[in-house]
Amino acid sequence: MKLTITTKHILFAILFMALLLPAYSQKKQRSVISRKVLFNNDWRFYKGKAVNAEQVNFDDSSWRKLDLPHDWSIEHLPNQKKDSVVGPFSRASVGGFATGQTVGGEGWYRKEFTLSAEEQGKRHELYFEGVYNQAEVWVNGKKVGNNVYGYSTFRFDISKYCNTLGKKNVVVVKVLNEGKNSRWYSGSGIYRHVWILHTPKTYLEDWGTFITTQKVENGQAEIVLSTTLANKTDNKDSYTVVTEWISPKGKKVFENSQKGTLNAAEKKEIPFTITIKNQALWSTDKPNLYTVKISLWKGKVKTDELAIPFGIRTLDYSVTEGFKLNGVKTLLKGGCVHHDNGLLGSAAFDKAEERKIMLLKKSGFNAIRTSHNPMSESFLNACDRLGMMVINEAFDQWRKKKNANDYHQYFDEWSAKDIRSLVLRDRNHPSVIMWSLGNEIPERITDAGSETALYLKNEILKYDTTRLITAGVNKHWDKEHKNMLPLDNALKNLDILGYNYMWRFYEEEHKKYSNKLMYSSESVATEASENWDKAEELPYVIGDFIWTAMDYLGESGLGNSFEVDPQENVHQFMGWPWYNGWCGDIDLIGVKKPQSFYRDVLWREKKISMAVELPVAEGKIKKVSFWGWPEESLSWTFPNFENKELKVNVYSRAAKVRLYLNDKLIAEAETTTQYKANFKVPYQAGTLKAVEVKDGKEGASTILQTIGKATTIKLTSDTTTLKADGQDLAYVLIELLDQNGNVVLDSNQQIKISCEGIGKIIASGNGAPTDMASFGSLTPSLFKGRAMAIIRAGKVSGKTKLTVSSEGMQSATITVNSIK
Repeated sequence: MKLTITTKHILFAILFMALLLPAYSQKKQRSVISRKVLFNNDWRFYKGKAVNAEQVNFDDSSWRKLDLPHDWSIEHLPNQKKDSVVGPFSRASVGGFATGQTVGGEGWYRKEFTLSAEEQGKRHELYFEGVYNQAEVWVNGKKVGNNVYGYSTFRFDISKYCNTLGKKNVVVVKVLNEGKNSRWYSGSGIYRHVWILHTPKTYLEDWGTFITTQKVENGQAEIVLSTTLANKTDNKDSYTVVTEWISPKGKKVFENSQKGTLNAAEKKEIPFTITIKNQALWSTDKPNLYTVKISLWKGKVKTDELAIPFGIRTLDYSVTEGFKLNGVKTLLKGGCVHHDNGLLGSAAFDKAEERKIMLLKKSGFNAIRTSHNPMSESFLNACDRLGMMVINEAFDQWRKKKNANDYHQYFDEWSAKDIRSLVLRDRNHPSVIMWSLGNEIPERITDAGSETALYLKNEILKYDTTRLITAGVNKHWDKEHKNMLPLDNALKNLDILGYNYMWRFYEEEHKKYSNKLMYSSESVATEASENWDKAEELPYVIGDFIWTAMDYLGESGLGNSFEVDPQENVHQFMGWPWYNGWCGDIDLIGVKKPQSFYRDVLWREKKISMAVELPVAEGKIKKVSFWGWPEESLSWTFPNFENKELKVNVYSRAAKVRLYLNDKLIAEAETTTQYKANFKVPYQAGTLKAVEVKDGKEGASTILQTIGKATTIKLTSDTTTLKADGQDLAYVLIELLDQNGNVVLDSNQQIKISCEGIGKIIASGNGAPTDMASFGSLTPSLFKGRAMAIIRAGKVSGKTKLTVSSEGMQSATITVNSIK
């Protein structure tokens, strides 16, 4: 056959290639973007000691198959026995009340993977966001490293351990959570994401980019960026590095590039100066995020790329003008937050971390103190997206112990490494406004403690000089507990002073540290008004962080409030069956508690709120712990107290409030300096109404109603559509309602939960601090008329139907769709 090539053929070929090039380019782009791949699926898990489990040919076929994140400490224990082993709780728990009666131990994880043709010849890295605790990692039978701190992020280059194309690779992780090593619930296992990275051997370092806003003025932002290029080859290599800035609206607003050469085994920081005009600033109200794309080119081929979210914002501090975000004075409406996710334990699903921030934003918080350890990447990403400022805290102890087996054992060897990983990982987050060295450190007032603080501060400054350094510092008493000792050593190396429970000393402390700002790094709900008044009145006090913003597992019963004999003492912590701290503004399933409605008034989120103190039995009194709140009801439902007096608490910033019962004026009262007015009201069913009074005129009001008998089960999901990725979650709130749609708050009725379809229930229960039998149960009791079930998405498209039933009630169903 004779082949004749004409002009027409050539033009057709050119057109055909032009059509192919975008597809090739997209394929190349996908290859670059997939450099960081989630490594959560298809692990094998065994709880207990395992011999030779790190070896490649170990038989793990009998081990449980699961997907990460995973926390074995919230899984039901074997040999359930009433009042001894209930759900995941055991009286034999080493941590006891501190860890919420949960159990740690030893656990093993194994996972197989193969490298694709595209991944051959590349550099491979395993990246763990957090493993609690004492992690050891092997690849193909060879140990690649370990990590002791259960909250630190760590990574290993595993390139030299990996097998070639088509051959099996085995990753093994041993986890040890033993002894008394925590003051709160830690969880156990690989509880955060694991990633595998595939990069060329000349690559952009993940944590090697640092972006800072130098100044914002005259309608433009000046930004400095440095990125680190590494060459792991034996040859000199040429490169071009390109930076592109994509606006929050998706438009490219800046691009620049640099060319150069990199010697064999060399690392090089490459600086850029960027000017963004008409910038969209990041703030708590408008959390605008740019995407900074940094790409590495060899000739005309893109070989590596990073995409980093970044918020342009400025931070200014002054003892005369306080803290300013983007030049606007901003008080920190703060909450301390532990890392667990309630019914999920410590498992750090993206959705769980995001929901936590959404709940806090909805309740008026604009700042969080990570107490007392680094959080997950997902948590910080959610703070960036949703507009939540963060005090990023490193440690709960340094060289002196709080528990026999805690981090003090490893501080000298590991603290610099852990500080480095914290700061390098999180320094580009606009949400992070301060670094905290630690919390209530035992050696804080000693010369040695001061030296340690300076050492840690200098470690941070190696990687970031743009944020202030702080810590949570509490009082220190002499041996007789009569005199408070000076805190000079604890404070002198801090840029900004965090005081735990010390609002009474602000003016006195300011005389000694007149050039430094301060804030309440921890406070209690019953002193919320005093703390917030100081923040509003004193320019050098910039905010208040409540202990805590949300309920958490462990430190059981810290916020207890219950009726006792007059001579009985209040306990700081509570033993079995308490497992929940119970001191949060928001409970374990995300429902606002009465103290949060009081805070709404203090923060001017609402003008007035009201609650009724629960009555006590004759001869008893109500005692509230230091971290507690009086037991209050958010309804006017006391069927056994007709004509008996009940104490009604009204919260308002108005000078006076009036109280009506069934449209009849009961009384008018002045509010106290704590913005409270108290009434004694003989109970009658109906509607209780509180109204603020200003200049003799009535203003904002709030009501509580008598709730009727339960008639309906209501199911409300926070989403009706899930990503079919095996990671997404739907939170289904279960409520018992009366005929008027009110939640029957006095109901502890038992329910039954079932699920069918491609998703599955991975957590369930209620917000009670003592109802162990309902935690993780498919037959939980309601608590104050509510419970919750959490659905985990499947990996294929389809429906998941959740059904809830209860004796004497019509069952309710809700359907959630998963979409691939």
